Amino acid sequence: MRDDTSAEKRERILEAVLAVLARDGISGVTMRAVAREAEVALGLATYYFEDKDGLVAAALERIADGDDALVEPPPGAEPGEALRVALHRIADPAFLSVPYLALRLQLWSLAGVDERYAAINQAAQRRYLTGLVALLAAARPDLDPGEVERRANDILTVQNGVWLTSVLVPDPDTVARSVARTEAIAFDDGLDSAATRSA
Repeated sequence: MRDDTSAEKRERILEAVLAVLARDGISGVTMRAVAREAEVALGLATYYFEDKDGLVAAALERIADGDDALVEPPPGAEPGEALRVALHRIADPAFLSVPYLALRLQLWSLAGVDERYAAINQAAQRRYLTGLVALLAAARPDLDPGEVERRANDILTVQNGVWLTSVLVPDPDTVARSVARTEAIAFDDGLDSAATRSA
């Protein structure tokens, strides 16, 4: 038996929640299934997480924390490069793996069935968008705040589309074109048009 610290045990349980969700969906998430996946006693799982809702909420928060890191500027990078790095992060193979994408789909679908999960998802999306807006505003100080926000929303839509479609049609060329599209949205001066603003 492993001799993990308390924090490590909680982390193992949380990783198990993510694995069970990705593999079996929300219906497969039970305290017993998560304890088995984490290779811990059932009582230990219930010690760290009161119930299934607590497990799933913690999983949502974990994904949200990962999303925050996607828009974290690299230390010392100039603003344009920091934005480009962030735009390319969504194409990291770790994010395009079937288990990760399946997990995201499960978590996104939960937002439509539970107010608590919806609130976590919405807060996470707002934080991500705020980070993206900050990167874009720093890289494009020539754009007015409304245009920055519009472009950030367009980028987010393309990025979500990459993840949603990659689980069904994994095509590296399509992903590369989509990332290039987000760069065009960010840096193309020709997009600051009435047509873009009305879209």
